[in-house]
This record gives sequence, C-alpha cells and structure tokens, in this order.
Amino acid sequence: MIAESTPREATAIAVAEHMVAIPAGNVFLRDEGTKAIWKVEIGAFELAPHPVTRELYRAVLGEAPTSPAGPRTPVTEVSWMDAVRFCDLLSRAEGLAPCYSMGDNPDGEDVVFDREADGYRLPTEAEWEYACRAGTTGVRYGELDEIAWHRGNSGGEVHDVATRAPNPWGLYDMIGNVWEWCWDVYDPEVYGPYRVFRGGGVSDHPRGCRASCRRKSHPTLRIDDLGFRLARSR
Repeated sequence: MIAESTPREATAIAVAEHMVAIPAGNVFLRDEGTKAIWKVEIGAFELAPHPVTRELYRAVLGEAPTSPAGPRTPVTEVSWMDAVRFCDLLSRAEGLAPCYSMGDNPDGEDVVFDREADGYRLPTEAEWEYACRAGTTGVRYGELDEIAWHRGNSGGEVHDVATRAPNPWGLYDMIGNVWEWCWDVYDPEVYGPYRVFRGGGVSDHPRGCRASCRRKSHPTLRIDDLGFRLARSR
C-alpha cells in the first residue's frame, strides 16, 4: 500500500517538478554607485519559474502574511530571514538537505550557507542577474509593458504571477511585480548585514526595472513589494 503524501509533501513535489534548469555560464555585475564591474562564473543550477506565491507560502507554513492580494500573487511582507526559513522548511518536506543553518543573531550574520546541500535556497545575485538576462544583452529581456508589472501599468497592486511574457528561458516576473531577495550581503564594510534584492516592483519607474539594478536593506525588512524566488544547486 502506497502512503498518501501530506499537503506539505505534495506541495514540495509540485515545486520540484516545475523548477527550470539554468545552464552554466558567466555574467558581469555592475555597481552603479562605485562603478565597479566584476565577472562571475555561474555553475548550472535550477530556478523557480516565478516568485513564491501566497498559496505556496501558506501551504508550507500554514499561514501567510495578511494581505488583500490573491493566492496566486507573490508573497510579500517577508523578510530575508523569513525566506531563508521557508527554504529550509520546504527542503525538509521533500526530504532534501537544508541549505542553511541559523543561530540567534538578529541581523542574520550567523546564517551559514551549505553550498553542497541539495535543498532549496535563495539565488545568489549573480545567479539572479544571469538567469534574468537569459542570454540577452539589453537593459531588460523585452519591452517593459510586455514583461513586467511596474508603476506605469500595475495600478499600484501586485498581480498574479506569470501573467506577463517570460524571458527566453521561461522565467516569469524577473522584472517587475515584486523585488526578490538574494543570498548576498550588499557591502558589509559600508552597510553591515544588508542583503541584496533584485528585479523591480509594481511601484517602480523603468529605471528600477532593469536586469542590473541592485538594491539592499536589512534582512529583517518586510515590505509590500518584496518577495523571493527559489533556487537549487545541481
């Protein structure tokens, strides 16, 4: 007799089936403040086709932040710390090795990333930009109104995922709708524990909705246009 999956296990399996394989390559990152440019080699990895939705977040944790937005919208009002905990919980539900171990530091400075673990994690910002560009070389992978919910067409509201055109690798909402937390510390010497987020949101002008746009905040920040997307190492 085959045992029935729990709702959380079924959710984890569904997530695994829809991850997108991203090939190895490299990307040049640029910081607009310092004008620094650096090349990063990217190994093959997997990335979710869209940000974590409210319904997925609720299915795994049993609850989601209060919002009038629908179940298929990206979950928001989640901190970097919340996102890391979610990744580990989903990994355990699927029987995978969690990527993170956490202590009690309120700034998240004691979170350790096990790069050999096979569980879910946040993308690095280099992985994020590489996947966002999907082999394209412009400021974004398509015409803004076609690929993104932004200040000019969103009505100030977060929209259901995957309702704009995807990039060439089949990834939706890499630009617009919500910003997405990445693993990286932005600049520890200047900003301490602040973490990077990428992609632009529904309230942003075109300048904020570019593949190269980098922003940052404290890992405990929760705000209504910031979510996250799942990655896995291969």
